[in-house]
Amino acid sequence: MVNRKELQPDSSPQAAFGARVRSSREAHGWKQQDLAERTGYSSTHISAVETGRKMPTLRFSRSADLAFGTSDTADTFERQWREIRNGSLLEGFPEFVGHEGRAAEIRLYEVGVIPGLLQTPEYASVLAESAVKRGAITPEQASERVALVAERQAALVRPRPPLVLAVLDESCVRRPVGKTAVMEAQLAHLIEFAELPTTVFQVAPHDMGARRPFDLPITMLTLTDRSLIAYAESALRGHLERESTAVLPMLTAYHQLQAEALSQAASVAMVEQLRKGTP
Repeated sequence: MVNRKELQPDSSPQAAFGARVRSSREAHGWKQQDLAERTGYSSTHISAVETGRKMPTLRFSRSADLAFGTSDTADTFERQWREIRNGSLLEGFPEFVGHEGRAAEIRLYEVGVIPGLLQTPEYASVLAESAVKRGAITPEQASERVALVAERQAALVRPRPPLVLAVLDESCVRRPVGKTAVMEAQLAHLIEFAELPTTVFQVAPHDMGARRPFDLPITMLTLTDRSLIAYAESALRGHLERESTAVLPMLTAYHQLQAEALSQAASVAMVEQLRKGTP
């Protein structure tokens, strides 16, 4: 206990992360060197994170989850890291992103804008810059949002990529975002997405009318243990739903949505026409 620095977890999110690492380590009866060996970091690095002198990274947080056996829990170190890094995002979203990055299947429905998993960097930048102009976020937070889009998309090219089923309301592909070149590239990217072997892409046309089962965007994740999570957003926060009694009806509604939406071939044809400027 010599030179043991007292922690102040309430002083900052970074300090709270460090205090949690220390308390978890001590609960296991490990010294800093023991944790260092289990995570692939030096004991000096462990000390710096615990005392809040060094900002944790995604790799460190995942290593901590593996060491402490928290990878498949609701309150992972990765989730806490994402909350630190993405403090400008809606409450609940960082936790969702952590699950999304490990999901076996992703089903999403979006209205109005291309969803993050399918955005080009230029399209994402236009949306972020618009939020800065409105005063909703800072330029630094805008950069973090664009970086997060790229980070999320990395899950699509991992060794065992998830099956991604994407249904976009017609408003997503018809709403212009940015200059013509930005939108053309975004539409071309949607066509490339549809050609991947682990994706299904559909457009829900306007004339679906009342047959459309969802009025708001929703994402459903099938995790590796086949459990289901649904995620939806309000204006103020994101909400994760894990109870099967609530999620299973959403899954049924999503299947109904797919049945009513255009086929992938027809959806790609619509996007191709819009990309070429054909009404």
